Amino acid sequence: MKKMVCILIGMLCLFAATLSACAGDEGKLAGTDASKILVAYFSATGNTEGVAEKIATASGGTLYEITPKVPYTAEDLRYSDSSTRATVEQRDPTARPQIEGSVSDMDAFDVVYLGYPIWWGAAPKIIYTFLESYDFSGKTIIPFCTSGSSGIEGSLVELKAVALAATWGSGRRFSATVSQSDIEDWVNGLI
Repeated sequence: MKKMVCILIGMLCLFAATLSACAGDEGKLAGTDASKILVAYFSATGNTEGVAEKIATASGGTLYEITPKVPYTAEDLRYSDSSTRATVEQRDPTARPQIEGSVSDMDAFDVVYLGYPIWWGAAPKIIYTFLESYDFSGKTIIPFCTSGSSGIEGSLVELKAVALAATWGSGRRFSATVSQSDIEDWVNGLI
């Protein structure tokens, strides 16, 4: 009987180790020094900014706002008008809005939380500009978005194609009203 219990425990340990090894890209976050974490975000209305601030608090990471060279106005974001700036950009696969400033030392970061709102089911084109501006080799990107109803999955296929050299973690959609404790649970669950 003892031999059977030992075999069973050994098999469970082996199974747990296998699951741990196959857990996904987030496992690489274990032991990451907070000084090597960047929380980069674009927020046109403030919703994504609030979530990014909570992630920076939970992770201890450095907060960086992806700021458009030409800020978006409320008129630019009217979803019902096909001639607005954001609508035209989203329909143009080559659109790359310019960014004001840059991350001063991207090489210093190992993990990048990347936040954005969902526009027309996708990431805003300025996120593509950001991803094309840096070399993400050896870095882990953990995407997050804000949206009232659309999920993050539709945006990830195209974003991953832009930064192929990165290791991509699972993405997550948040509402603008997500609590700090929910964010902390998510961040701590990535370790």
